Amino acid sequence: MLRLIATIRKEWLLLRRDKAGLTLLFAMPLVLITVMALIQDAPFKDYQEVKFDILTVDNDQGRLGRYIREGLGASGQFNVIDSIGQQPLTEEKAKSLIAEGEYKISITIPKGATAEIVSNANKIVNDISKRMGLASQLPVKATVSDSLAVQLYFDPASKKAFKSAIQQALDNFLTQVQTDLLLERIQLQLKSKDSAAVQDSFPAIKLKAVGLRETGVGAGKQIDVISNSVQHNVPAWSIFAMFFIVIPIAGNMIREREDGSLVRMKLIPGNYGSILSGKLLFFVGICIVQFYLMMLVGIYVLPMLGLPKLQLGVDHAAGLLTAASIGVTATAYGILIGTLFKTPNQALNFGAISIVILSAIGGIWIPLEIMPDTMQRIGRLSPLSWGLDAINDIYLRNGNIRYVLPDIARLLGCGAVMLAIAAIVEQRRIG
Repeated sequence: MLRLIATIRKEWLLLRRDKAGLTLLFAMPLVLITVMALIQDAPFKDYQEVKFDILTVDNDQGRLGRYIREGLGASGQFNVIDSIGQQPLTEEKAKSLIAEGEYKISITIPKGATAEIVSNANKIVNDISKRMGLASQLPVKATVSDSLAVQLYFDPASKKAFKSAIQQALDNFLTQVQTDLLLERIQLQLKSKDSAAVQDSFPAIKLKAVGLRETGVGAGKQIDVISNSVQHNVPAWSIFAMFFIVIPIAGNMIREREDGSLVRMKLIPGNYGSILSGKLLFFVGICIVQFYLMMLVGIYVLPMLGLPKLQLGVDHAAGLLTAASIGVTATAYGILIGTLFKTPNQALNFGAISIVILSAIGGIWIPLEIMPDTMQRIGRLSPLSWGLDAINDIYLRNGNIRYVLPDIARLLGCGAVMLAIAAIVEQRRIG
């Protein structure tokens, strides 16, 4: 315990002694997230068209569902998925996968949709036939459902521009499908009549019997959050800035070895693990303070610059736990670099460049889903990707601790492995 307390006090004195470095440690990340949110605000409103997986649940089992699946598949924009693990998708399963961020889009075709469209087409054809003096023979439903709609579900982390583009494309496609079915019924009933006469007799009609409706996913308390430049950039670049804690950690550790203070610390009774624990606790605390200062910028400063206000989700305890877990991994990485490298130039150069690489492949700069498949697989190995996924689960998908536990476990496990390696290397160096 004495080593732990002494290590924390020593780290605080070293950090406080370098007032310029302490100021930069907090000021530069605040400038970074402000600049990145401002310069990426405009391009974040436009979404590059890429091919996406779309979950389809066909409760109708009629022509509408078949036409939609075939049309989506032929469009070249979607990979149509109607089963998972050789089991047909259900609406609840699809909603669960969307809410968890496994897929971006799901579409559910309601039962009776084809019958509603056919009834609407029959009604129009009967009206045309009546105007032309023909007997109306096609059956029509007694009641018309105004609430029947194809359900569309989006990952809550999807950007507004992306959702609008997909909604427009699907709505246009749905209109085309229903129009084709209508014209087919007209041709069957009036195939012997002159087409010009049919057009002159065509009444003002409602072509769309089945509409498109977006429905939110996820259980529990919900808040209206959309992915924009602030919601992406503030958490993402905050994680990036937290990992730059490796610079002061590695620098301090190398100076400790050079000036002999590490030897004096080791003379205090106890094992080397208490020294590492002291460093870990101190710098994780710094990371948490740094993280929430940047969140405050997103909440209060960026709206004054004309940008949206940052939303922190509904489970603040989960957000704190995630920030602490990211801080543990970042601190452990700094300790590992400070242990492995012998000079400040080696440690600082490697630390800075490796963080830039890990952030680039981890979705900090651009979303992972628009990267090539190979880069996506590599990017999901980055601790920064785990942290960003957890933050998105909380801030955008209204998730709770249960949602982020896998990412937190990965972050803490990675941190533990790095600390263990650092301890082993230092013990061998002593020997």
